[in-house]
Amino acid sequence: MIKGLDPILHRWRLSALVASAGMLAIAHGFQTFGELAPCALCLRQREVYWVAVALALAGMVLTRLQGGAKFRPAFNLGLAVVFAVGFGVAAYHAGAEWKWWPGPSTCASTGATVSLEALTGLLDGATVRAPACDQAPWVFAGLSMAGWNALISLALAALSLAAAFYERGKR
Repeated sequence: MIKGLDPILHRWRLSALVASAGMLAIAHGFQTFGELAPCALCLRQREVYWVAVALALAGMVLTRLQGGAKFRPAFNLGLAVVFAVGFGVAAYHAGAEWKWWPGPSTCASTGATVSLEALTGLLDGATVRAPACDQAPWVFAGLSMAGWNALISLALAALSLAAAFYERGKR
C-alpha cells in the first residue's frame, strides 16, 4: 500500500463524499456557466454520484455507532461497486460519442433551461433539438466529459477497493 494514501484511505467515506460532491458541482458548473445542457446519459452519470454521496454519508454515520466500525470495509466495497457502475455508464456514454455503439434511442435532456427566445421560436414553428448523447459538447486532451468521468470513476472505484482492503488490514 502506498503510505501517502493512508490518510485518504483511513477516511475514505469522507473522501468519496467530497469527490462525489465535487464531481456534481463541476457538472453543474458546466451546465450553468458553460451553458452545456446535459443529455440523458449525462444525467444518469450524475445519479451515480448522488448514490455515492448517500452511501458515503450513511457509512460515515453508521460506522460511528457502537459496533459500526466493523462495517467500514463493507461501505468501502459498496462505494467501489457504485463507482464501477459510474465507470460503466460513463464508458458507455463515451463510446456512444465516439460512435463505437449507438446511444439510447430516447436521448433527450430533462434538465435544460428554456429561454424566452426559444419559446418564441417554438410559437413560430421552430423545433427544439435536445442534447444528443452521441455528440460531445466539450473535449479536453482528446477526451469528452464522459471520457474524463470514466477515468475518474475508475480511479474512485480502485481507491474504494484499496480502502476496503486497508480497513480489513487494520483488524
